[in-house]
Amino acid sequence: MAYKIIDSQCTVCGMCEPVCPNEAIYEKRGMFHINPDLCTECDGIFDTPQCADVCPVSGTCVPA
Repeated sequence: MAYKIIDSQCTVCGMCEPVCPNEAIYEKRGMFHINPDLCTECDGIFDTPQCADVCPVSGTCVPA
């Protein structure tokens, strides 16, 4: 399963993009998105999804 970003909660701070080890997070039209084909929820790399860990708005990066 992949993670997704809740558009209505995203502040577009950009903190999630550089911490993604799979380069699954990208910006398009002023919003950040997660490519579900690349997202592994950081499994095997980190104990928790890094996007959710660094996001300043709780509940913005969530399982899809």
